[in-house]
Parts: sequence; C-alpha cells; structure tokens
Amino acid sequence: MNSVINKIDTGYRVFANWASYLQPVVLLIVRLYWGWQFFQAGWGKFKDLTKPAEYFGGTLGIPFPMLNATVVATTECVGGLLLLVGLASRLASIPLTITMIVAYATAEREALQSIFSDTDKFLESAPFLFLFATVLVLAFGPGAFSLDYLIKRFMDRKRLG
Repeated sequence: MNSVINKIDTGYRVFANWASYLQPVVLLIVRLYWGWQFFQAGWGKFKDLTKPAEYFGGTLGIPFPMLNATVVATTECVGGLLLLVGLASRLASIPLTITMIVAYATAEREALQSIFSDTDKFLESAPFLFLFATVLVLAFGPGAFSLDYLIKRFMDRKRLG
C-alpha cells in the first residue's frame, strides 16, 4: 500500500513541478490582455471626459464627477500600461483594484449585493474579470516575462557581484 501512495505522491510532484512552468505564461497572458483592456477603457474615457463625468455625476451620484472621471481614466491608462509591460505591476494593481471595487459599489451595486445570493450576477458583471486580473497580479506578481522580473534579476546580480 505504501508503494502505491509513494508512486501517487511522486507522480503528483512531477505533475505539479511541470505545471508550475505554466505560471509565467499565464501571468503574461493575463497582464497583456487585461493591461490592454484597462488602457483602452481609460483612453476611451479620455477621448470625451464629459461622458463619464456625466455618468458618474448624474446616474451614479458620485461627487466631483469630472475630477473622478479624470482620476479613473488616468488610473486605467497608466495602470493598464504598467500591467502590459510588467513594471511596478503589484503597485499598479492596487489603484486598479480599488477602481474596480468602486465600480462594483456604484455602477454594479446590485451585482455586488448579490455576491452570495446570485453568484452568476456578480461573476457576469463587467468589473469582475478586471478585478480578478488585478488581484491575480497583486497576489502572484507579474511573472518571469516582465520588466519587474528583469529589474529584480539585475539588482540581485548587482548585489552579489
């Protein structure tokens, strides 16, 4: 019986080791896709800030709508570009995450309130995948295919040599 358990354990360890090679690729895909999506969303707001400002102020009742529209557009553009190239990725993911939480709390309040009662409504809401992507980068970093990784390697070599 022990030999069967040992074989299963060894097989699982080999599989887990192999699967870990997917992590940098998955993180790269997430950063590239969602970084670009954030950038496009922010750039779209910048094209005519009056539209998001009217939506923020009129429909959502957010105070200082023009200021908030500018802050959100800047956060999405700059944060999206930083995610895209993998520079200061974890730091960039913080304001992006906050922006998506605010989007849930204001524009998608009903979906947020149904997080436990109607999970599909929460998961199908527009901010969900944006939020999920930023939390992934915040938790796991940008991965090996990023400027953050190259800078870290350079700094490590500089310290050692």
